Amino acid sequence: MLFRLALVPVLIAGAAWCAESDALAVSANLQARHSPFGTILDPIFESFSSDTIVGYTRCGDSALWTGHYLAAESYRYKVTGDPAALANVRHALDGLRLLVDITGTDLLARCAVPVDSPYAAGIAREEQNNGVYTANRDLRQFSWIGNTSRDQYSGAMFGLAVAYDLVEDGGIRYDAAALITRILNFLNHYNWNVPMPGGRVSTTFAIRPDQQLAFLQIGRHVNSSRFSSKYKWSALFGFLLVPAPIGVDAADPYSSYFKFNLDTINLFSLIRWEGGGAHRDAYKKAYDILRRTTDDHQNAHFNMIDRALNGPDDRRDAETADLLNRWLKRPRRDFGVDLHGEVPVCDGDRACDPIPVEQRVPADFLWQRSPFQLSGGGDGFIEGAGIDYILPYWMARYYGVQGIG
Repeated sequence: MLFRLALVPVLIAGAAWCAESDALAVSANLQARHSPFGTILDPIFESFSSDTIVGYTRCGDSALWTGHYLAAESYRYKVTGDPAALANVRHALDGLRLLVDITGTDLLARCAVPVDSPYAAGIAREEQNNGVYTANRDLRQFSWIGNTSRDQYSGAMFGLAVAYDLVEDGGIRYDAAALITRILNFLNHYNWNVPMPGGRVSTTFAIRPDQQLAFLQIGRHVNSSRFSSKYKWSALFGFLLVPAPIGVDAADPYSSYFKFNLDTINLFSLIRWEGGGAHRDAYKKAYDILRRTTDDHQNAHFNMIDRALNGPDDRRDAETADLLNRWLKRPRRDFGVDLHGEVPVCDGDRACDPIPVEQRVPADFLWQRSPFQLSGGGDGFIEGAGIDYILPYWMARYYGVQGIG
């Protein structure tokens, strides 16, 4: 179902300011519809106007978005102390543990689904190219999805690190540190390669010194005795290499836009725990290259990471509040959008300027979708989880951004 620009339905009414009630409603809906097995999935409805769930999709990115959701609820708990937020943190943490447990080797699975679920067959069909494996956990059989990417690891490590830092609960901190340790032990054992059952390597971190050092930075923060020395030796000369892959990514600001989300969350971890000196200067240089590329993309998520690393900025922070209010005007489902003929076009098939948030094409996480993309989406059968709202919202609350109520 395709909606032209003027016909995109407004399913959530925005308020004068971003309100806590909006964020709580998104979280409640996410718990009700988007976490059937402990990690984040998106429901498929019977029709664009139905609330009957007939399947689940986007299992392949479940680890990535479960990590982002864990971060969002950790910020929420730090701001509010709400027991419901703590319960959501625990739920997301348990989900990530499932993804590490189920493989039997401490490999991180993309997602895991009980084989007796009515949705299991549809998910397996959709994910068959990633590899579907079977294992038991707690006397229940699961299918788990392989071909794990660096994206999934980056999202999981980001969320675990935020939870460790912000949630002052001994059990949460212990479990987050334990999962980080298991993940890093696995990656170090295989020299930063990610082997699947049978030995095929799905991806490697060998070409990304920035991501290796970000993970080791997290590791030494939560488990100094295990990872401080490893970080020290890896950073001895590796710190000089960090700007290079970021520069390559920044050279093309339009294609594979998701790369900027990965760069942003990894540099967030790498920089904020580096005290100073040449190492931090190199990391900051890499971040500055990245930020100069995306700072005019009207991206609330990137803005909040920048707030965390660089402190207050009136213009950027006011923009963030406005972008979140505009997000509330977006449809939650994946109604098709085509802006050809509606906005100025450059270089053949992209918008010349960032498209207003409320008019952008659907995405599972809006801030990893290019703001210059002119068309995309489906028939309104799939609902987004809303993590792209609650993560920057609760970060904005934590950092005291004005206009966020």
